[in-house]
Amino acid sequence: MSLFLRVEDFTTGLALRLAIAFLVLAAGLALYQVVTRFAFGAPSTWSEVITRSAMIWSVFLGVAVAFRHGAMISVDVIQNALPPRLGLGLFLLANIGSLIFFAVLLWQGWLMTLRVVPQSLAALEISIAWVYAALPVGSAFILVAVLAAIVRALQGDWLAARDSGAER
Repeated sequence: MSLFLRVEDFTTGLALRLAIAFLVLAAGLALYQVVTRFAFGAPSTWSEVITRSAMIWSVFLGVAVAFRHGAMISVDVIQNALPPRLGLGLFLLANIGSLIFFAVLLWQGWLMTLRVVPQSLAALEISIAWVYAALPVGSAFILVAVLAAIVRALQGDWLAARDSGAER
């Protein structure tokens, strides 16, 4: 399992760097659009489309990082109020639900991406499929991060029970 966790560490780090890059791109282009619109009176037609697309990519890649760091909306209050075994069970149940959701999103996002290949982005001659691809690509990163969270939780629970010498 340590090889899988190292792979997940790499993929989530990659997702973080890409999310940051897309966010910087979006912020830069949004600033460019404001300047061209209000300072020069000639708004850019293409920068808004790319800004929106970069934000979509940033969000879908950033969700993997959020899962990695436990920053998603969760049931911590209930989980911490339960005995450790039940809390772990609730954590696993919530993450299995996330796995199912993002597996469906990956598949449907892939199908949707294939469907829109012939369509172009407004003001650009680029296929809109590049934007839609954020769904399956982001979902793949998320699935790896969620699986790693499950593995880490199971290893942590097993190690804690082993170290305490008592079954939880």
